[in-house]
Amino acid sequence: MRRRQFIAGLGSAAAWPVVARAQQAGMPVVGSLNTGSRAASSAREAAFREGLGSMGFVEGRNVAINYQYTEAQNNRLPALAAELVRQQVAAIYASGAGPAVTAKAATATIPIVFGTGGDPIKLGLVTSLNQPGGNMTGVSFLTTATAAIRMQMLHEAVPKAALMGLLVNPTNPAAQPDTREVQDAARKLGLELQVVGASNASDIDVAFATLVQKRAQALVIDGDAVFANRRQQLAALMLRHAMPAIYGGREFPDAGGLMSYGTSVRDADRLCGVYVGRILKGDKPADLPVQQSVKVELIINLIAAKALGLTIPETLLATADEVIQ
Repeated sequence: MRRRQFIAGLGSAAAWPVVARAQQAGMPVVGSLNTGSRAASSAREAAFREGLGSMGFVEGRNVAINYQYTEAQNNRLPALAAELVRQQVAAIYASGAGPAVTAKAATATIPIVFGTGGDPIKLGLVTSLNQPGGNMTGVSFLTTATAAIRMQMLHEAVPKAALMGLLVNPTNPAAQPDTREVQDAARKLGLELQVVGASNASDIDVAFATLVQKRAQALVIDGDAVFANRRQQLAALMLRHAMPAIYGGREFPDAGGLMSYGTSVRDADRLCGVYVGRILKGDKPADLPVQQSVKVELIINLIAAKALGLTIPETLLATADEVIQ
């Protein structure tokens, strides 16, 4: 048996006791399909459980959650989704564009609640935000819509940078629309843009080496679970190569990165938990409009700015929701 097949088998085997106990107790099982790793997702899981709790569902008491993570091997998504379908879970929470697209392909009957930074219509998840139809609904947290603003903010923080980098995960279905948004922003600002891809830790090292070789002076990091899970690595590389960077989530500046601007993903997770709870109570996904999580925040890490030799403009500092000092 190949190593990856063995690891995947371990994940499925570990989930069986959760499913079996829940079924014996007569409680519903929610499947949670994710990229990245569970070890780096405790805050997001807590936000999802908070949303479930607001609808009266408490994990271990009257609902079970079967967590499935790719551990940065996104090619495992179809097998993980198929396993949740085989277990006949009551609902699937698909966290991210990749899990959402995969879950849609895996089942047309099990209710699916997605949380994605991409456009749900362009991703083919629903045909209408107000009337989703079918078995899917969820929350859009505007990562693609804010990608161009991140480029603008980074340009404001590093005005002398003429060549910017963009780091994307090519296995993420939202990577292409995000890239187009940032490319358009770069053109409008008169900047050159070097796009590099990475889907694991070693890829990230190679991507930074490419950016250094191309003499990129600042970096926009696209929203992706792999990058969120590797935030310490990204922050360390940013400092090592003196390459100021901005990300969509606050976990990056919390880990020592320079800046983040984007929707609060934890707030989106909470809203998804609410929707899953409503479905467990009998609501149909087709009747639940896709929500827009609009809680946007700008976080600036002045400790990182000092290490990079940057002076952040007062205009940016004045609009920051939080400044780490």
